[in-house]
Amino acid sequence: MHQQGFSLIELLMGLAIAAIVLPWASSGYKALIESIERKDAARLLASGLRTARSEAITRNRTVAIRGIDNDWSKGWQIILDGDDQALLTQRSNGARIMGNWAMKGSVRFAFHGQAVWPSGAFHSGTLYVCGKHDSISHHQVVLAPSGRVSLRSEVAEQAACEKRLKQRADA
Repeated sequence: MHQQGFSLIELLMGLAIAAIVLPWASSGYKALIESIERKDAARLLASGLRTARSEAITRNRTVAIRGIDNDWSKGWQIILDGDDQALLTQRSNGARIMGNWAMKGSVRFAFHGQAVWPSGAFHSGTLYVCGKHDSISHHQVVLAPSGRVSLRSEVAEQAACEKRLKQRADA
């Protein structure tokens, strides 16, 4: 009689090989997922800034975009300035997003599309999309004084990312 299937020893050897190989594959998969989340967060944030600028021009009035609870990592809201009516709310996918001193709270776009401070002075700055477990910025959303938004993908050590990492460790 011809035997079909696997013997117990063959099954155990297959399980042993899988137990050795799977941790390597899962760590690579986890890094890939985090990379995709960072890239997606940067694209969504750049799109949100562009939308806020477009709304300011379309509505011929000042529109602001701000981090939810003053934290870009939680997401952002686009609102009409002087009115807390949210035009759009975007929740973040969990990526760590930090702004330089000029971009910590919110950005206002005037009716002509330029980013301005409440005083009327031009506003520019950078938002950094940071790694979850390191102080590296993988993507940067850059706002020029003209209101133009650009997306850069430069891997660089960033003090803003490190500060946020320390805050999370202390909590």
